[in-house]
Amino acid sequence: MAQLFPTKAAIFQGFQSTTVSSISKSYSGSKPQPGEITLAHHGVLFLDELPEFDRKVLEVLREPLESGCIVISRARDRVRFPARFQLVAAMNPCPCGYLGEPSGRCCCSPDQIQRYRNKLSGPLLDRIDLHLTVAREVTALNPALKPGDDTVTAAARVADARERQHKRQGCANAFLDLPGLRRHCKLSTTDEHWLETACERLTLSLRAAHRLLKVARTLADLEQVDDITREHLAEALQYRPTTH
Repeated sequence: MAQLFPTKAAIFQGFQSTTVSSISKSYSGSKPQPGEITLAHHGVLFLDELPEFDRKVLEVLREPLESGCIVISRARDRVRFPARFQLVAAMNPCPCGYLGEPSGRCCCSPDQIQRYRNKLSGPLLDRIDLHLTVAREVTALNPALKPGDDTVTAAARVADARERQHKRQGCANAFLDLPGLRRHCKLSTTDEHWLETACERLTLSLRAAHRLLKVARTLADLEQVDDITREHLAEALQYRPTTH
C-alpha cells in the first residue's frame, strides 16, 4: 500500500524506514546493485518533497509498486531484485508550501501550482492508495489531547484486521490479484453501479478502482464486518485525488 501526504513537513515514527536522497543511485554503474527500493523490502520507503525528485526516477517506482520486484537490465546482466515495500511520501501543497493557510501567505499562481503538481504522473498517482491532506500544526507547547485511538489501540485493530485477511484469503488485501478481488471484494448490484458511476465522474482508471476496492475491503476488516458497504466505498473514495 502506498500513501501520499501533501503537507509541509511529515514525521513518521515506529517504522523500519529507509529515507533516500536519490533513488537513481540504485542503478548507477555497469553492474546492477541493490538500491534503496530493495533495501526497503518488507519495510517503508519514505520520500520527502516528492515532486523534487527527477520525474524519470519517480517513474521507476511504478513497476515495483505493482509487482513487488525490480528488474535491472544491462548489456551483459539482467538481475531481479525484491522490492515489496510500503511507499510513504510527503509533498507541499504548492511550491511555496503555504497554500490554504489562513494567513494568506501563499504567493503561487494557479499555473505554478499546476506545474508543481504535474511533476507527478497520473500512472504513479494511481498506484498510491491513500492521498491525505495534513494541516499545519498549531504552535502550542502543551497541546490538548485529541479524541481517538491511541497507538496501542490502533496497532491492535490493524493486527486483528490483518489476521482476518489472512484467514479469509491467505494474504493481505494489498496483495489480492484480480480473481481474489472478485471473490473477496464483492459488492451488491446497487453499490457496484454506484461505484462505477463515481469512478466515471472522477475519471478514475480501472487500476485506481481496483485499489479503491482493496481499501474499502480493509476498512470493512477494521470494523470486523464481512461485507463492504456504501459507507466503506465512500470513505475509500475520499482518499483518491479528484484532479491532477
